[in-house]
Amino acid sequence: MSSFVIEGGCRLSGEITPQGAKNEALQVICATLLTSCKVRISNVPDILDVNNLIQLLREMRVKVERLSSDTYSFQADDVDLDYLQTEEFLRKSGSLRGSVMIVGPLVTRFGIALIPKPGGDKIGRRRLDTHFVGIQKLGADFNYDAERQVYEIKAKKLHGAYMLLDEASVTGTANILMAAVLAKGTTTIYNAACEPYLQQLSAMLNKMGARISGVGSNLLVIEGVEELGGAVHTILPDMIEVGSFIGMAAMTASDITIKNTGYEKLGIIPESFRRLGITVEQNGDDIHIPTHETYEIDTFIDGSIMTISDAPWPGLTPDLLSVFLVIATQAVGSVLIHQKMFESRLFFVDKLIDMGAQIILCDPHRATVIGLGNRFKLRGATMVSPDIRAGIALLIAAMSAEGTSRIHNIDQIDRGYQDIDKRLNQLGARITRL
Repeated sequence: MSSFVIEGGCRLSGEITPQGAKNEALQVICATLLTSCKVRISNVPDILDVNNLIQLLREMRVKVERLSSDTYSFQADDVDLDYLQTEEFLRKSGSLRGSVMIVGPLVTRFGIALIPKPGGDKIGRRRLDTHFVGIQKLGADFNYDAERQVYEIKAKKLHGAYMLLDEASVTGTANILMAAVLAKGTTTIYNAACEPYLQQLSAMLNKMGARISGVGSNLLVIEGVEELGGAVHTILPDMIEVGSFIGMAAMTASDITIKNTGYEKLGIIPESFRRLGITVEQNGDDIHIPTHETYEIDTFIDGSIMTISDAPWPGLTPDLLSVFLVIATQAVGSVLIHQKMFESRLFFVDKLIDMGAQIILCDPHRATVIGLGNRFKLRGATMVSPDIRAGIALLIAAMSAEGTSRIHNIDQIDRGYQDIDKRLNQLGARITRL
């Protein structure tokens, strides 16, 4: 198990460029299974989850060519469907939650898909009902093998249908959308997720010949087509990395510029940081964070405590709440962090409390943070990263703390952040990988 050793108290300076968006990459790479033609994708992040998915497609006999450090071509003209029945496929796909999104493309194009219970972050219940019920409405049959813990999905031909999703699931919407593009007839999806990831997936599918309207809204209408062709696609900058760098700069009193952020696709993320008193300056597509000796949390108009909560897009993405929580520990003022979607994502706060943070965990979904400002610095500690987003939050805390910290299980961080130690060390951090 790899670890980071972090010398805290180092101020950063310079420029950093965010990687391609992890969540979008997982979706558009799965979408390459929908066509026998070549699809070229640029700005692919070099991270564990994405690399594992690419390798899984290689094992399925998809022709994968790495054209440059961040550009790949995919051609699924000879997919090995027998491989889906092997224990190796079930083991590899089961360790990667993003692999659930191969179900839609496989069942709509080939009429069969197998998937074990997916892995991923241990952040509470992550239902697959939205995926499965939506694809069932299109005409697929689901069977669960309890002994092998494997779902088998079959369909002779999917047909368009009306559906109201029980939750605006990003991956669920993506899976159903990919299944619907080759279904016969028209599919109408209400309460669809509309994150930039979905907008990008829809744009790529339309370039491949799909007929998707309502992109960017919670009502998608898909007119099924017989087949799809190739396309060239560029992945957006990762909004979660952008937000992580904003919080990191403020908490370490650093002056950094984040380049090529895809600012117009960041939604309310910059304004949400401003509510915590952080100066976020837009310069074209770049963001400049000046040095903050202190920053003060805003209050509501009546003076009551500020609440920051996640919500389906265009609300605040839940993937950044861990970052908001940790940077609030060194602000002036108090804030209630309300994590609505996952009941285990706030359980890393005990590690911050050990570092000297004043946090009250109200219940699995809510934590009140009492900002200490410059009166008390966090102190170094030894920690274990429980998931990707808590991992980056703990890294930010360690970089601002007095003394040396150690974070174990950093494979979790590597799943979502490309060469994070090397990139931050270039700005002046002192992070050693063991």
